[in-house]
Amino acid sequence: MRIAGLHSHLNGHEWLLVHEPGVWAEIEQVVRDVDATASRTKISREKRMSGKALFAPKVINVEFQKRFRSHGWHESRTSYWVTDEYALIRRTLTLTPPEQKREIEAAGRRPISSYNQTDFVRNRVAVEVQFGKYSFIAYDLFVKHLAFYVGDQIDVGIEILPMKSMQEQMSSGPGYFEGALYDLARQGRGVPGVPLVLLGVVPE
Repeated sequence: MRIAGLHSHLNGHEWLLVHEPGVWAEIEQVVRDVDATASRTKISREKRMSGKALFAPKVINVEFQKRFRSHGWHESRTSYWVTDEYALIRRTLTLTPPEQKREIEAAGRRPISSYNQTDFVRNRVAVEVQFGKYSFIAYDLFVKHLAFYVGDQIDVGIEILPMKSMQEQMSSGPGYFEGALYDLARQGRGVPGVPLVLLGVVPE
């Protein structure tokens, strides 16, 4: 595959080039190593594309997973405690999970255990490969990457998505680079408050 679209939010790409050029080169290599044509295994049953061989998102995800894992990228999880009072959540956001729980209990509220998980992390860089439902992209960009950034687990988040030209050759449901770019632009330059790199990929 190859990178056909790139957007740097809050200088995420620039940060990588300066602080982690090796990590960026590795991400480019992983994308190049994924053979998208081998994932054209899903035979469509949809009326508009009946019988056509489409790109299978699950197969593509597995290929990305193999290659990132081979380079030493690993899954990461950040845990935290939530409750039903906004001011209390704001007050405990930057505390460690045990401290969050104690503060919430001391305030007479119920602490609720929660977490965010990201697929690939290395050198404080998180990568999400998103060929699933379009709604997952917004969660990645506006919740997941931000949670890891606020929790001081990462310095930049990367979202790998199909370009529209590739998404059109998939079953209905997956999001695409151009749509995610619009969602970012609509929020304004500073939202979300985490450096990001949006990557749009296509078959080679």
